[in-house]
Amino acid sequence: MKYVKIDFEDECQYESLKETKKRHGLTWKGMLLHAQRELDSGPTTE
Repeated sequence: MKYVKIDFEDECQYESLKETKKRHGLTWKGMLLHAQRELDSGPTTE
């Protein structure tokens, strides 16, 4: 199993992400996978 470690600049940033995760009923893994799908489905800026 692979692990991801993220260091947050401040507690507010972490708490904001945690609340979003909870509001949408996601896990941390689910948040990352959702973000990846959104980023990959958007228009390219190249």
